[in-house]
Amino acid sequence: MIIRSIIIIEKYNMITIQELKTKIDQKTRLLGIDMGSKKIGISICDDKRLIATPFQTISFISLNNLIEDIKKLIKENNIKAVVIGDPINMDGSHGKASQSIKDKSAIISKKIEIPTVLWDERLSTVGAFNLSSELDVNISKRTKNIDKNAATFILQGAIDYLNN
Repeated sequence: MIIRSIIIIEKYNMITIQELKTKIDQKTRLLGIDMGSKKIGISICDDKRLIATPFQTISFISLNNLIEDIKKLIKENNIKAVVIGDPINMDGSHGKASQSIKDKSAIISKKIEIPTVLWDERLSTVGAFNLSSELDVNISKRTKNIDKNAATFILQGAIDYLNN
């Protein structure tokens, strides 16, 4: 059994998931991000906050470019919070990758001015890959879409948590 952890960063201030629930209503669209070093997977949930859907994959050029892309997505899709996958180690410790994501998330959160949630993404890429395998998607499509599918896996986990 995997226990997921949530860390909320809002302008460098930590808040609880319960506080996030009070800041957003049931009809709030969320943006999911699987942040890799070269590719960024993006997913968006429906306005009833029930289903996360793969949206796109962005090539990582720079953090500033990514922030501008996120701002555009927020405006175009009426997004009220962002969920970013946190690559926590399998033993629950926070390694270099997790610290890097926390640092980038803090900068993103400050620039976009909406709540930014770090969600434990352990096994999200594996889960997305295995799910697409079960759906009989061929290997080249699985690999091509893995980033946005991992973002969807991350966002769906956070949505399920928020709705319970």
